[in-house]
Amino acid sequence: MNYSTHALPDCNLEAATTLSLKREPACFAFLCSRAVSPPQPIDSLNLDLASVDYFGGRASLWATLEIRSTASDEKATAVLGFDETFLSPFTRALIECAASRVPYRMTIARSEDRPQRLVEYVTGPGVALSELILTPQDNVVVISARAEGQDEETIFQLPRTDTFLRAFAKMTYQADGQLLQTLAQSEKLARQQSTSAA
Repeated sequence: MNYSTHALPDCNLEAATTLSLKREPACFAFLCSRAVSPPQPIDSLNLDLASVDYFGGRASLWATLEIRSTASDEKATAVLGFDETFLSPFTRALIECAASRVPYRMTIARSEDRPQRLVEYVTGPGVALSELILTPQDNVVVISARAEGQDEETIFQLPRTDTFLRAFAKMTYQADGQLLQTLAQSEKLARQQSTSAA
């Protein structure tokens, strides 16, 4: 007898996207004046799928960029939270900024149905951002953010090396594929539940 499943398959994004920074130039997180934690060296980073939702006829998801540091006993700490539209443009901006040595500004467009598309968890529990600024330095790219009506604040750094950029692009490409697959599965599941309820 065949039974249709009414649950999304597990998407262990963290296991597939952990990236070590121990052989890269030293990078730090929580560099802004309003950070709730002191600066920490970034030893590794990963992406994590935080939630998947289906509402108003549309599937959506929320993911986080997390860091781990020996300063905090390798405990995962989220620095950014974002929806499914963020990862690809951010990766493109990071590579372009690192290669051209020209600062890159990402404006975060919001709408009524999507009031939060990108948040930072450095200065509080999910502060919605209106702009992300990437600034190249000799060895790192400085990631700064600005909330509506607030000053620009530096929140973390990423390496500028070729090895890191290649690894990061591969990681985000694979993660983007998993996220899009999860969205498609969520929409399929919602259609199945709608059909069975009718």
